[in-house]
Amino acid sequence: HLLLLAKNNEGYRNLMGLVSEAAVGGFYYKPQVDLELLEKYSEGLIGTSACMSGIVSKSIELGQPEEARKWAEEYARIFAPGDFYLEIQQQGITADNGVTQKQLNKAIASLAGEMGLPLVGTNDIHYLTREEAKTQDLLLCIGTNSVVDDPKRMKFSCDEFYMKSAEEMGAALVEYPEALANTLEIAEKCDVSIEFGKIILPVFKVPEQHTTESFLRESCIVGLKERYGDPLPDEVVERLDYELSIVGPKGIAAYFLIVQDFTTWAKEHGIGVGPGRGSAAGSIIAYSLGITNLDPLANGLLFERFLNPERTEMPDIDMDFDDERRGEVIDYVKEKYGTEKVAQIITFGTMKARAAVRDAGRVLGYPYGVPDKISKMILDDLGATIDESLKANTEFKAEYEANADTKRIVDAARSLEHITRGEGVHAAGVVICRDPLSTYVPVKYDTKGGSVITQYDGPTVADMGLLKMDFLGLRTLTVIAKAVENVRRNHGVDLVPDDFPLDDPKTFALLQKGDTAGVFQVESPGMRQLLKRMKPTSFADIVAILALYRPGPLKSGMVDDFVDRKAGKKPITYYDDRLKEVLEDTYGAIVYQEQVMRISMTMSGFSAAKADKLRKAMGKKQLDVLEPLEKDWVEGAAANGYDPKLAASLWADILPFAEYAFNKSHSAAYGLLTMQTAYLKAHYPLDYMAAVLTSYTGKTDAIVKYVAECNR
Repeated sequence: HLLLLAKNNEGYRNLMGLVSEAAVGGFYYKPQVDLELLEKYSEGLIGTSACMSGIVSKSIELGQPEEARKWAEEYARIFAPGDFYLEIQQQGITADNGVTQKQLNKAIASLAGEMGLPLVGTNDIHYLTREEAKTQDLLLCIGTNSVVDDPKRMKFSCDEFYMKSAEEMGAALVEYPEALANTLEIAEKCDVSIEFGKIILPVFKVPEQHTTESFLRESCIVGLKERYGDPLPDEVVERLDYELSIVGPKGIAAYFLIVQDFTTWAKEHGIGVGPGRGSAAGSIIAYSLGITNLDPLANGLLFERFLNPERTEMPDIDMDFDDERRGEVIDYVKEKYGTEKVAQIITFGTMKARAAVRDAGRVLGYPYGVPDKISKMILDDLGATIDESLKANTEFKAEYEANADTKRIVDAARSLEHITRGEGVHAAGVVICRDPLSTYVPVKYDTKGGSVITQYDGPTVADMGLLKMDFLGLRTLTVIAKAVENVRRNHGVDLVPDDFPLDDPKTFALLQKGDTAGVFQVESPGMRQLLKRMKPTSFADIVAILALYRPGPLKSGMVDDFVDRKAGKKPITYYDDRLKEVLEDTYGAIVYQEQVMRISMTMSGFSAAKADKLRKAMGKKQLDVLEPLEKDWVEGAAANGYDPKLAASLWADILPFAEYAFNKSHSAAYGLLTMQTAYLKAHYPLDYMAAVLTSYTGKTDAIVKYVAECNR
């Protein structure tokens, strides 16, 4: 064992390089560091000789003082003068051969004096407080598949392995005050600043006569002429200029070119690419480059919902690809930018309530049925906690209070709940870096040893300003590709899904009947009932259905209100006729976040950035932010000639529904896939359902369901 601390930024970079190389190039059962590697990355690092398992201490324990001196000399040579410390600890441990820590400390201190090396006093910390020793013992049992009462199991000898106070450390190492003083010396030496919020994009090569910004503009103009014709309409040029005026100063022009590059490559290689997801569909830049396939102007989508001009942050464009060929796109990116600059992203799984109960029961030695019965009293919700379940489930609470075994298991499980259980690989997250990744984040092999992943999770990678992309596999794109191929082979017709009309009568007839098994996003029983009730007649209706069919709107009555308005059972009103343009598509109902934003801009004169701030605050119920915005909402409306009472009434109506309002950009983009799959099923039902069945090969339950649908 050896402890390394980063003294400065160079040391931090070296520490990341060291652990990355050890975990990838030097991996053999576990990460390995030899002296050569340590010396290579030693600049800016402080080393200490670690606990009883450190080689200096272990050599003394084994009666090999010269070996201990040799290693101390080697380490002192590798680190800068004064930056290698001999380390002493006192948890009251006695080694198997009878040597005590007190004896070891005396020998180590003597060696330090002889060699002129500084001495440092530490504690071997495995948990934060003494009380957590029991939890750590449970975790040891879980990790070693043993039970607490097994006398032969791996076990710590005491409960001293926690973060001790200065007074406790002083009492433990009373003979060595200078060793404790040196802890402050080390702390004062360490000065590392990790920069967050800075945008670090990979280098995207553009033609010599261009800057990244000018090449992005030229690429956009070319794409827009293909979309809108030449000359371009004024509103298109105006929207493009506006978006570029925000993107350029933020230094993120290359971001769009990078995404366009791998999107174009995928399309050129016959890999299905989704029309867009999330708020990216609100960008005319993304539309012009073929990243998204939904006209933001025609659909009333807002750029600020995608990228707020007032916030310094990386945009977030998540991409859907044919799920059978998604890996090819990731491989292309690795080849283009270099394998050392591209990696998938680690995830950390925490122990959920039910798993914690089952594990606690097992390691405490109870038969499987006992903790299993208790775990079934936990609320049937992935995010449910033990404490929430005790409050909500009276049977569980009564069992906990009456049964000593239940209480013992539950109390143990409480201490385990939310602790990191293991690591995994993010299903879609990929980071693309300008320099080798280990310059910014440490990397390692995943647990299966198959690919290199980051050692920091997705949010941390994003906070550090690195380009994090989600490459998602979407079965629907595979189905569409297979259906198009079936139609070409069986009927000699070359279909282009992006060219399917959005007002096709046969498609809407299928949707109105709820004949939507296998149709994207609308095949659940509840959704089919909603389609039959609502009888959609336009693409806007489909977009609204996708946004409304969620627990919040369903419980709140928003869905029933919407259906009644469309059916003419309720009057359609717009609060004020000047808001008709904003609310007309949804029959006067407020369904989308973008509508809240546009009302604030139209009625109250909010800037788009301020409107996005309002959207975010309403969705998260940030009352401290909403209070001043409400005043601006009413006063701004009055200044624009609206009745202040109407503005106040509108605010009161919007507030409870804002948390249910959906992102129209995402709903509209996915609505395109709903229309494409419905069109294929309406016009080529056999070819389409064959593609659906093929996509579920090996999944018996799904195949049985769809075969029954085909027979019907």
